[in-house]
Amino acid sequence: MIDMHSHILPGIDDGARDLDEGLALLRLAEADGVTTQVLTPHIHPVRYDNTLASIRLACERLAQAAGQAGLTIRLEFAAEIRIGSEIMALVTADQIPWLGVWEGRKVLLLEFPYTGIPVGSLNLVAWLRQRDIVPMLAHPERIFPIQDDFEKLRPFLAAGCLAQITAGSLLGDFGPAALRVALRLLEGGQVGLIASDCHNLTYRPPKLGAGVEAAARVIGERAARELVTTVPRRMRAALGAA
Repeated sequence: MIDMHSHILPGIDDGARDLDEGLALLRLAEADGVTTQVLTPHIHPVRYDNTLASIRLACERLAQAAGQAGLTIRLEFAAEIRIGSEIMALVTADQIPWLGVWEGRKVLLLEFPYTGIPVGSLNLVAWLRQRDIVPMLAHPERIFPIQDDFEKLRPFLAAGCLAQITAGSLLGDFGPAALRVALRLLEGGQVGLIASDCHNLTYRPPKLGAGVEAAARVIGERAARELVTTVPRRMRAALGAA
């Protein structure tokens, strides 16, 4: 499996606190059947001022430590980027850690605040689409306004956004509302990826395999596994060619 959303890079956001925890999370992911772990720390101005260069360096350091620890899991990186006007400057300066490429367009992992969809978000999506960039919405099933009213998500899907759901949402880890929205997206064929979005060893560990099993009960094993194998492999391979 390829896990396309995680917070394992130590000490740079709200994920792994230190190298030991980062390595422990990688061990769990590897044991779960993840062969490629895409590291996607937050880029959230003021709160998490990570950059393309700093994320690349942190990934290289973790990969070196993982190799010394005997881990064989492949490490790659992207970023989970909080929606805001700063994205336009990052795109213009070619400083986005892209998640992949889909149908010839670069994919950006885009995060909404849990408590609301900012005014102007659709305008930013349109700006990105005009530049052949596809926003992939990170865990929309966990956004409270979408849980309250699924119709708030429809304009973004209609505008060409992809959706990534969290494995734990399918397991009930984020409550019944997140589960309900995740299932609705699955049943509607509107899920682009399933990912772990793991953060720590206690309440947010890697559990991608269990999430895929839960998805398989809804859409079938082949379709569920494609969301963690075929689709992410195509996205990452195309990124290398872009």
